[in-house]
Amino acid sequence: MTKVKIIMVGSSLEQNGGIASVEKLLVKHAPTDIEIQHITSFDDGSITYKLILFTKALAKLIWKLLSQKTDIVYLHFSERGSLLRKSILAVIAFLFHKPVVMHAHGAEFHLNYSQLPQWVQQLVRQIFRGCYGLIVLSNSWKDFYVQNLGLNPQKVFVLPNPTELPVQIPQRQNVNQVTLLFCGRVGQRKGTFDLIEAFANLPAEQKNCAKLIIAGDGDIEQGRKLVENLNLTENITFTGWVNSQQRDKLLAKADVFILPSYNEGLPMAILEAMSWGLPVITTPVGGIPELVVSNENGLLVKPGDIQQLSAAILSLITNEELRLIMGRTARERVMPYDIKNYLHSLLNVYNSVLTPTKKHSLYESKA
Repeated sequence: MTKVKIIMVGSSLEQNGGIASVEKLLVKHAPTDIEIQHITSFDDGSITYKLILFTKALAKLIWKLLSQKTDIVYLHFSERGSLLRKSILAVIAFLFHKPVVMHAHGAEFHLNYSQLPQWVQQLVRQIFRGCYGLIVLSNSWKDFYVQNLGLNPQKVFVLPNPTELPVQIPQRQNVNQVTLLFCGRVGQRKGTFDLIEAFANLPAEQKNCAKLIIAGDGDIEQGRKLVENLNLTENITFTGWVNSQQRDKLLAKADVFILPSYNEGLPMAILEAMSWGLPVITTPVGGIPELVVSNENGLLVKPGDIQQLSAAILSLITNEELRLIMGRTARERVMPYDIKNYLHSLLNVYNSVLTPTKKHSLYESKA
C-alpha cells in the first residue's frame, strides 16, 4: 500500500497549547497508510531563538521537498507571527507545486486580520486562495473565512478539535468540597482574573465548601497578587504549567471546569474537560456555542460579566445532581470528537485534496 506522505508544520510538540495538543494526537494515532513528518516552526523562548528555530524549519521544509516524495504540506497557524511564518512556508510549498492545507487555530485571527493594512490583507487572501484547503474549528469560523477572505466554501472544512476519551471517569458523588478547575494560559483573554473575582463574590458558606485550581502558565504573579488582595489564598491554588498526565489527574479530581474566555477558536481544554464528564462554565465565543449548550452540558455566561459568572458557579456548587447530569451529557456530547472519528474526517480532507479536480484552489470564482 502506498502511503500518503504529509509534512506537518506547527508548534513544538513539547508545548502545552491547543495546536501542540492536536499535533500530538495526530502523530500518535496516525493510521498506517499515512506518514506524518513533523517540523517545529515555533517554540517559547527569546526572539533570537525563535528566529533560529524558524530558519531551521524553513531549511528542513526545503530539504524535504527537494529530497523526498511529499503529497501534502499541512500548516497549523493561529495569528500574528504564526500567520507570517506559515504564509512564508506556504509560498515555498507553492514554488515546489505541492498542495497546501492550512489549519486555523487562532482565537483572535479576526481581530488581527482587521488591523492589517489593506495591502497585507490582500496578500493574505492571495496566499489562502493558493491553498488546496483550509480546516477551521467551527461553522462560525468557516463563515468568517469565506466572507472576509473570499474563499470557496467547498474547500473550507469544519473539523472541531479532537480529544482522547478516557475509558473510565470518576463518579463524583457525595462530594464535601467542590473542586473548580481552570486550565489554560493565565491572563485576561482567558478570563482568569474575572474568574478569581467571581469566586470572591460567592457567599462565605459556598466559598468555604469549594476550592479553585488554576492550572497553566502566563500571568501567574498577577493572578497571585489578586488572590492575596481578595484574601483567597486558602481557596485558590496555582499549579503553574502542567503536562498531559498532570492535567488528566486534575480533571479526574475536578467537579466543574471553568473557562470564561473573551476570544477562542475551539479550546482543547473544554473538549478534554467534557471527555472527563465535567460540566463546563464558559462563554459563547468562537466555536464554543456549537459544543456547549447552556443548561444541558454546561452554562454559558457573557464574557466579562463577573456577576453572571459568580451566579453560574454558585448554581453548580450547590446542586450536585445538576453537576452530575450536565457532566454525563457533556461526555456524550464529545464522543463524536474522539480522535478515531476525527482521523476519518481528516482523511476525507486529504483525499479531497489528492483527488484530481479542475479547480483545487481556495479561491471562490465569481464567474
